[in-house]
Parts: sequence; structure tokens; C-alpha cells
Amino acid sequence: MSDFLIIGGGVIGMMTALQLADAGRQVILVERNACGQEASWAGGGIVSPLYPWRYQPPISRLSRWSEGAYPSLALRLLEDTGIDPEYRQRGLLYLQVDDEAQALAWAHETGKPLERRDGRFVYAKEPNLVAGVEEALWMPTLGSIRNPRLIQALRARLLSMPGVTLREQCEVTGFEQRGARITGVTTPHGVVHGDEIIVCGGAWASLLLTELGIQLPVKPIKGQMLAYQAPKGLVERVVLMNGRYVIPRADGLLLVGSTLEDTGFEKSLSAVAEESLSQSAQAMVPALKDLPVAHHWAGLRPGSPDGMPFIGKVPQWDNLYVNAGHFRNGLVLAPASTHLLVDQLLGREPIIDPAPYQLTPERLGG
Repeated sequence: MSDFLIIGGGVIGMMTALQLADAGRQVILVERNACGQEASWAGGGIVSPLYPWRYQPPISRLSRWSEGAYPSLALRLLEDTGIDPEYRQRGLLYLQVDDEAQALAWAHETGKPLERRDGRFVYAKEPNLVAGVEEALWMPTLGSIRNPRLIQALRARLLSMPGVTLREQCEVTGFEQRGARITGVTTPHGVVHGDEIIVCGGAWASLLLTELGIQLPVKPIKGQMLAYQAPKGLVERVVLMNGRYVIPRADGLLLVGSTLEDTGFEKSLSAVAEESLSQSAQAMVPALKDLPVAHHWAGLRPGSPDGMPFIGKVPQWDNLYVNAGHFRNGLVLAPASTHLLVDQLLGREPIIDPAPYQLTPERLGG
């Protein structure tokens, strides 16, 4: 019997386990595949919503807290595991922003560095961008993290912690109940018990909770992405135009994303999506026309009706909690959303007001 049983080994589940173990608690994490191989692996790793001024204030509060946490988290994981999550704070260039006035007003209100810069500045930063850019918005503080390496580092750290047990390739098929308490989860390998149960199942969270008669409005939204193995230095910072982005890695790998597809639990790849993503990338960086696509993949985001995650206790259950529904911002919001839930689990003063994220009847459609 562990203090906490976490269902789901993505970035949300693993960060939750790390924080609980740091607090001296015994944790079992159950993952149906290998940890971090779904949406946490498939995303781009930008440590901000793409257009943060278009989001509700509760999402912005989580985002700002997480953005401040990532540099120290990346350094800690590098020291603890020897695996570098490659946090890079090189800024972001926004091209062709239609709601520029709203963006600048948001930046002024929140104290976020964001400014309009001319083409001379843009090409000094990124000389290989498409010709003809006369101005752009520049966010110098934006960072990105290499999410597959973040996942590797988190998993390695958890494996080294005596208070944590990882049970991978162990799918949860149901729940054992006693009154208003969940006493354990059933798996093909037997029942796993825990005092407090936390569902961090991403796009699969709603399927898990359906077993208990809970209708969590979270569904999978597929995103396809590409990567080019470009020469190092072709692009040095994140560039965003018309909702599509390119994200450089330190070794020259250049990610391009992404599509939004409501196709259920399937991750098939399409030539149409590849062509669309390639055109978007080449519209920003013409030199990519001469490079082949190195990788093409898809992941399933946990979509929620308004993009607002569900974080907190499940009504009518004494020991059941959820952290899911982050949509496009799971990696972005992970440090804050997990800290917020762990604060509630351990009876600590929460980092921000937890009310907007709670599983109220209104949010659950009841």
C-alpha cells in the first residue's frame, strides 16, 4: 500500500510523483505503456501557450508560474541524472500577428516583455527567415525544452528514488471501491493499492473515469508534426506564423507543428498533413525546401471544452483526484498544475487560487 497511486506516466504524472516523493511520501505510478511516450513526447516543448494573450487568466497564471520553474527544474534533472533536458531561453518571433494591439495590451498588463520590432532586428536575429518581413513581435524571455529528454530525465530521477515505484506496461482496467473510497486499481498483473488515487491519464483520463460513472469532458485531439535535420544555426529561436511554428534544437533538429484533428484515439499519419506542415515551415524558412523531412509523427492531446485543465478532487469520492485536460499546454502548465494539486494533497497553501480548475458540476456538465 502506497500513500499515493498515480495513474498515467506522462509529464503530469511524473512531475506529480517527483513532488510527492520530494515531500517524503510513498508513490506508485502506473502507466499502460512506457512513461512519457504519448502527448508528452509528441509535443514541441515551447514553454508558453502559443498566443498567450488569447487565453483565460487562470491558464495564464499557471503558465507564468511554470515558465519560472523550468530553468531550475532542468538544471536539477541534469545534476541528478546526467540527462540534459536542453532548456533554451532564446526568445520567440511572432510574424503576421492580426491582434497585435491585444497582444501588446496583455503584455503591458501582465508585465511580460513583448515588443514590436522592425525587419532589421528580425533578420539580425534570424537571417534565414523568409524575405520581406517588415516587423514582428518579439518575446525575449520565451524558453523551450526538449521534451523527449525531459521525459528521460524525469523517469531516470524517479527510478533512483526509493519512495517511488514505477509500474510500466501495466494498464488500469478498473477500480476497486469501498463506499466512497477507491481502494485500488485492477490491472492485468493484479490489483494495485493506494491511499489516495490521482488520475493523470491525459487523453485517456475520461475513459478511466467512465468506469466510475464520471463524465469528464476530455477527448483526444490529434496533432501531427514534422522534423527536419537542418544545419546547426539555420534557425536559433522559436518562430511562429499563422498558428504554425518552427522550434530549433541545439543539434540542428528543427521541429514544425502542428495540426489539430478531432479523429478519436487514432494516430495515423497523412500525406496531406505532411504537405501542409512542410508548406508552413518553408513559408517561414525557405531553405527547408532543399531538405527532406526527417521525421513525421502524431500525438493525442487531452482536449477540454475551453482548454482549461481539471485539477482537484473528484466530487462524491473521498480520495480520488484528477489532473488532466491541458489540451495544447500540458508541458507548458505541468510544473504549476502538478504543484497546485500536490499543495492540495498535502494540505499546503496553494501557489495560486485552485477554484477555476476544480471539478465542479458546471464544468463536468452536471
